[in-house]
Amino acid sequence: MKVAITGASGFVGSRLVEKLHTEGNQVVVLTRNLAAAQNVFPDSTFPNVEVIAYTPTQSGSWQQAIASCDGVVNLAGEPIADGRWTPERKQEILNSRKLGTQKIVEAIALANPKPKVLVNASAIGYYGTSETATFDEASKPGEDFLAQVCLDWEAEAQKVTQLGVRLVILRLGIVLGMGGAIAKMITPFKLFAGGPIGSGRQWFSWIHREDLVNLIIQALTRSDIEGVLNATAPNPVRMTELADTMGQVMNRPSWLPVPALALEALLGDGAMVVLEGQQVLPKRTLASGFNYQYPTVKQALEEIL
Repeated sequence: MKVAITGASGFVGSRLVEKLHTEGNQVVVLTRNLAAAQNVFPDSTFPNVEVIAYTPTQSGSWQQAIASCDGVVNLAGEPIADGRWTPERKQEILNSRKLGTQKIVEAIALANPKPKVLVNASAIGYYGTSETATFDEASKPGEDFLAQVCLDWEAEAQKVTQLGVRLVILRLGIVLGMGGAIAKMITPFKLFAGGPIGSGRQWFSWIHREDLVNLIIQALTRSDIEGVLNATAPNPVRMTELADTMGQVMNRPSWLPVPALALEALLGDGAMVVLEGQQVLPKRTLASGFNYQYPTVKQALEEIL
């Protein structure tokens, strides 16, 4: 199998490339930073990985690389929780997803032969936030900024179905692994100052990175899977339970909450990603027969930490 991947140098993408390569597949890495990606995937270690420079929001010769691929995985997008949501930042967050996906679909339209499948990232921000509601793949979208970004993002991906290409949209929860969100939470616990963020009542819908990578590969390889799947573990937890479990696994107390005001001062509107949450269940993902290696947050944290 030959697969083109955007966002391949990121936290999820880099592990996906590694696993696909290990399993004997060819990978085309589409990257904004050619030198950095070549350092991550050197020829000596990754002989079946081709690194190609591209500009996500612009057409270009990079689009020709998709023609020889069996599948495309589109993970690219500006980070949501890095910095304050200024009007300019919000536009970057939207454009990187909406226009980036538009150009991927354009490349698939031009391809001959066409890839058989597009696996496109989205996010559980689609559902909005709630302390009481439960969401699955059939739930209606929210009305906030992130929900609108996801709606626009998914609408661009849906256009690929008009080309006869199978589409799988993965609404990603917070990805747990050595890096990402966990890396930012570890330090306070090491200093015996760990605890929940904000009220602690907000839901935390998560997935272990290894499970997410396996789910992406299943979406690529199983022709019977299409449509929206929630890429979350079957057991979401409230923030207090996450912090308590992290304390248990690290043998540290979990007693010092991070005040919401401190996070809002740092991130502005972006703080809602961790201060508010949603209980998301992977109903269609489980129905597809996907087998989670790490279904509980304790299992996930024990493996990571």
